Amino acid sequence: MKSRSLGNSKFNVSEVGLGCWQLGGDWGDSISDKVAFDIMSKAIEQGVTFFDTADVYGAGQSERVIGKFIKQHNPKLKIATKFGRDGSVFPDKYTEKALRKSVDDSLNRLGVEALDLLQLHCIPTEVLYEGSIFNWLRTLKQEGKIKNFGASIETVEEGLFCIEQDGLTSLQIIFNIFRQKPIAELLPKAKAKNVGIIVRLPLASGLLTGKFTKDTTFLESDHRNYNKDGEAFNVGETFAGLPFEKGVELANKIKENFLLDGLTMAQFAQRWILDHEAVSCIIPGASSASQIDSNCSVSDLNPLGSSIHEALQEFYKNEIHDHIRGPY
Repeated sequence: MKSRSLGNSKFNVSEVGLGCWQLGGDWGDSISDKVAFDIMSKAIEQGVTFFDTADVYGAGQSERVIGKFIKQHNPKLKIATKFGRDGSVFPDKYTEKALRKSVDDSLNRLGVEALDLLQLHCIPTEVLYEGSIFNWLRTLKQEGKIKNFGASIETVEEGLFCIEQDGLTSLQIIFNIFRQKPIAELLPKAKAKNVGIIVRLPLASGLLTGKFTKDTTFLESDHRNYNKDGEAFNVGETFAGLPFEKGVELANKIKENFLLDGLTMAQFAQRWILDHEAVSCIIPGASSASQIDSNCSVSDLNPLGSSIHEALQEFYKNEIHDHIRGPY
């Protein structure tokens, strides 16, 4: 597993991290502590050094199970968590007191003395732009409760604003073959400002595995069912904002016209992301240990090459862009 620096932090992260939303068990199949431990153990075995979670994943369950794991195994990990989507603050009750309580609760659940990275969790744009929340983060960093801070955002415009905030370490964005808008301006500016890029939804909620058909169904509790049209939160967080059937059609076209011999669609899609130098790491989730090997293998793959990137950019412009829904 190769590693890259995470912005202006003083540490490197594995190119492939682990997204830990599913460990909270609040969508899809419930995950037991044993299965969660198996997933995390396999990730560590494959060289993963970066886990991404949030205070709201399973109402704190994701943080709790990670805390149990690191207490038992003491792995050399960097753990990022988030603040800002809990119902006690979202959408309009953000205060320094609430932020401090969230940080203290995360510290307790994880069992650590300081958070490696605290990210704002897709908070409303008006709260970002008002700016006080960044001062609160700087104070927490000065006090030693957090080591670095960043922001998980929905739009390029939010990202460009956050990059200008003093002390920002990272941005977490949706970026994949279906969501190429960040390439033009956000990625170059992040690189110039030494702000790390953490990529969520590298496989567009599974569409870019190429395994779905238009008849594929999902559990009632799965966000790919209840949020497929943005009923619960930003539609861009599910299938990268594409209507499901259109996403299946486009994934099949990529598989038929661009996929390189010897690669799975999942490997191809994730390698495409890592080919961008501004990216620090990708954070695919995993519901079983068996998914870890495929995800982690992309770090050792050769770059796809400029001709593939140029062709996929044209494909995005001509066949994908107009179908994306939600803030972008």
